[in-house]
Amino acid sequence: MTTSSRPDPRPDRLILTCEHAGHRIPREHAPLFRGAAALLASHRGWDPGALAVARHLARASGVPLRAVTWSRLLVEANRAPANPRIWSQFTKSLPADERARILDRYWWPHRREVETMVQEHATAGARVVHVAVHSFTGVLGHEVRNADIGLLYDPARPGEAALCRRWQETLHAVDPGLRVRRNYPYRGVADGLPTWLRRRFGDDAYAGVELELNQQLLTGAGLRRMKRALAASLEQLLGFTAVRATGGGRTRTR
Repeated sequence: MTTSSRPDPRPDRLILTCEHAGHRIPREHAPLFRGAAALLASHRGWDPGALAVARHLARASGVPLRAVTWSRLLVEANRAPANPRIWSQFTKSLPADERARILDRYWWPHRREVETMVQEHATAGARVVHVAVHSFTGVLGHEVRNADIGLLYDPARPGEAALCRRWQETLHAVDPGLRVRRNYPYRGVADGLPTWLRRRFGDDAYAGVELELNQQLLTGAGLRRMKRALAASLEQLLGFTAVRATGGGRTRTR
């Protein structure tokens, strides 16, 4: 699949990830979370609905999905190790060697696997379009988030900016009733897996988009609508026929 608006474009290769796909806690660390079941099940423990959408996109595109099902309260898969927010109230006071073991077992494998995938495609002459699927709570404190879909990217990278403008336009054509905003409700340059990868790969080799979905639309009819609109728009944006031959659609979880 190619993106014709870029001069002499590399072929695009889609990568799908979901960093907050679940709220599991390893048995060895379960005592740290005694009495925290409700918190783990809330938006603070994971991204409700994100995995369902990510799996649907994986099936539609034929691209394997890489997902982290350990809770972000164990270790935040979408933060860098130097960011204090990688640790939650339950884990920030652990000894340094224990936190290092958590990183080695539950954080690094996903990060290294995704980075290796990008490197392999880039070495083969392709541009990776990385869609990291997330969800956000519709109301945070006193703020009502006035978007259904957010597309987060780095405005300083022309490839990402152009891609997200086209995706916004395509989503509007597919489902005009969906409120789609760019770099909302978060900034695309904040600490995250795409930010990490941008430091390692140029704009011609890597375009990272964090797809943020309003959790109020991720149940029942709203979830079905979101799945249809996102799959149809992404197929129009990139074209899936070139990647279906890979036999993907599988989900690898950690």
